[in-house]
Amino acid sequence: MILVTVGTEKFPFNRLMRWVELLLEDDLIGDEEVVVQYGTCTVLPEGTKVYRLLKEHDFQALVRRARLVIAHCGEGTVLLLDGMDTPFLLVPRSQRYQEHVDDHQVELAQALASIGVPIAWGPADLVRFVAAPTKVSIGDLSMAAAQAVCRRLDLLFPDAAEPSADSTSVLPLLR
Repeated sequence: MILVTVGTEKFPFNRLMRWVELLLEDDLIGDEEVVVQYGTCTVLPEGTKVYRLLKEHDFQALVRRARLVIAHCGEGTVLLLDGMDTPFLLVPRSQRYQEHVDDHQVELAQALASIGVPIAWGPADLVRFVAAPTKVSIGDLSMAAAQAVCRRLDLLFPDAAEPSADSTSVLPLLR
């Protein structure tokens, strides 16, 4: 089973729903069950089992049952999925498509991609991940990888407060 989740944001994430729909239409998922937690999306992929919202224990049960998870790049979702054993692919919401108020998910995705976390920037990334999912744990980062994330975030936010000398000030966020 493939679980697709977009969280509870007030902005629809129809772009991701259309990508999933493309994979289904082109038979790139096969007969595998697809479960979608769609939040405020107005486009729902045909042939999927859909839930607007899920209680946390129901969501976690679906994650445990899933072969892989395709999820928005919300911080809470990232942390929850990282603590579980199921491979996950993150898809950042973008302000450009009115999916969020800013591009913090894009910025987080760029930092996570720099250390090997699977990120989908387009439908082809979904196809590759569905064919060969990999589990990458953010919690298992080496100090060097964590520092690389910090450097990437520093580049994205040059006007932010100065990080500590060893650039580990955001390490608690990565655990």
